[in-house]
Amino acid sequence: MFETEPVGGPPQGWFLNAVFGGETSLSPSELLGACLEIEEAMGRRRSVANGPRIIDLDVLLYGELVLDEVGLTLPHPRLHLRRFVLAPLADVAPDLVHPKLHLSVVELLARCADSSVVRAVNAGGGPA
Repeated sequence: MFETEPVGGPPQGWFLNAVFGGETSLSPSELLGACLEIEEAMGRRRSVANGPRIIDLDVLLYGELVLDEVGLTLPHPRLHLRRFVLAPLADVAPDLVHPKLHLSVVELLARCADSSVVRAVNAGGGPA
């Protein structure tokens, strides 16, 4: 888990960010739908763009699939621009290759122009 300063949007507190990988029998759109259902069940309300929120689940990648549909673009179109996404992703899958940019997550992180603060959080909840 990583603690990250907010990027864009109104003044607000820091976020906790994490990524995970897995396998699913859901299609990409079904997976996104499941994520949106979880957000709704946890009380997420989309009232202010980039504003405070209780949860925000994104589908970053789906294997090597490249997809551009209404409501779902894979890989996530801003994945390579966000340190708060790349740092946690590099922690779990450093050698994973972006299917459009053909660079590993570690390479994307090294090239990322986003200078926002991202710091690991240990199991006790404080900085690692």
